[in-house]
Amino acid sequence: MIPIITVEDEMRKIEKPWSPKVITKVNDQVIRLAMFKGTYPMHKHSNEDELFYVVRGTITIQIENNQKLLINQGDLAVIPKGVKHSPTSESESYVLMFEPFVLKSSGD
Repeated sequence: MIPIITVEDEMRKIEKPWSPKVITKVNDQVIRLAMFKGTYPMHKHSNEDELFYVVRGTITIQIENNQKLLINQGDLAVIPKGVKHSPTSESESYVLMFEPFVLKSSGD
């Protein structure tokens, strides 16, 4: 049987920020769901791009060159490999991240 995943149900299971949970796999990719609140440290992924899709709330991603990306609910952005970035959110925001299974959420 092919499962149907209700993202809203998965959001209710998340208890703390910055703890991504794999909600499904697609080929060599995973879709992780996380609550963002506060600031995550500046980091980069040398070999993988990272896609952020905001399901609920608003996040800001600080890029190493002082650029800031404001990503609202329903919007997405791709951070290219090798780009240092730091996501932040003033209130609880829920974000789907589409990324290779091998990607470490903490960067390298």
